[in-house]
Formats: sequence, structure tokens, C-alpha cells
Amino acid sequence: MKIFAGLGNPTPEYAATKHNVGFMLADRLAAHLDAAPWHERFNALIAEAFFGGEKILIVKPQTFMNLSGEAVAPIMNFYKIDVQNLIVAHDDMDLPLGMIRLRPKGSGGGHRGVASIIQHLGYQNFPRVRIGVGRPPDNWTVNHHVLSPFTPEDSAQIGKTLEELIPAVECIFTEGIDAAMNKFNPKRKKQEEALT
Repeated sequence: MKIFAGLGNPTPEYAATKHNVGFMLADRLAAHLDAAPWHERFNALIAEAFFGGEKILIVKPQTFMNLSGEAVAPIMNFYKIDVQNLIVAHDDMDLPLGMIRLRPKGSGGGHRGVASIIQHLGYQNFPRVRIGVGRPPDNWTVNHHVLSPFTPEDSAQIGKTLEELIPAVECIFTEGIDAAMNKFNPKRKKQEEALT
């Protein structure tokens, strides 16, 4: 069994904000895998799916972003899932809008949702799907930036990125994070270089 946790904030006013791209990817993945309907358990919305003959739990913590670990850790403990079988998707201001980076492990990197998961699990060696939302404009705070909605143009770009991420996530499920990084990170790097 694997757990895919997309991070975000649960209430409607945050649904279209940059901080919620993890939720957005979770929703698309659930639809793509024809997952069972969402149900609430462990302070999270959970949808069960199967891919490559393996059960996948798609998780959207309902604790608000900075407390994500309070939902993810109990799920991991209940199902006795090895930490390397947890995949966490989240927004990343250090990446340009729409760029992605797959990583096998690491610190929270300033992302409080990831830091909460690390704190509650006691481990940081779980794969990450980092989705670029860019840096705040001049005179904007970090909170204002990540809690603001995408412009229509940026929303279209993010939508395209999320669709392109589906095969990358499937690759993590079946071949592991190293194979997925080799297949998908170089493509994103070339796109980034083309924009600079």
C-alpha cells in the first residue's frame, strides 16, 4: 500500500489558492484512478484506489496546512506504512510557477505543512512532489502570496502542470522515486531553462 498526501487548507475560501495545489493534484489523481468516493477519517479526506495491483490511499488532510502531520501520521501508523511509501505533494515558492521537482527526501525547506509531517513521523526520507508557485510580488507577504488565488493565465498553466504530473506520480507508485526523478525532473529542468 502507498499513501499519496496532497497538502492544502480545507475550507472553501482557500480552494483555488496557491497553497492548495497539493489538494488540486490529489483531486485529479483520484479522478484519474477512478478512486472510491472521499470519506473522512483521521482528520483527513481519504479516497481509495488501485494502481499496478496495489492499493493507493489518496489523502487530503483537513487540519489546515501547518498541522498536516496530525492527519498524516495517524494514517501511517494505523496502516503500518513504511515512510518511503508516503508521497507528499505541496506548493513550493522556490520553483517558478508551474515547474516541478521530484525529491526522495529532505527537510521541510520552510514549508510548514511538510515540517509538521516530519515532526509527527520523526522521519524526513519520504518522496516529495514539489509544485512551483513562484515568489511573492514586490510588497507582498509570503502569506498573502500563497493564500491568494491564481490569475486566470496562471491557473491555466497550473492545470497543465497538474495533468502532466499524473504519469510522474504513477511512475513513483510503480518504479519508485529514483526512476521518476530520472524520467521527469530533466524535462522540467529543460522547461525552466527555456523560460530564463
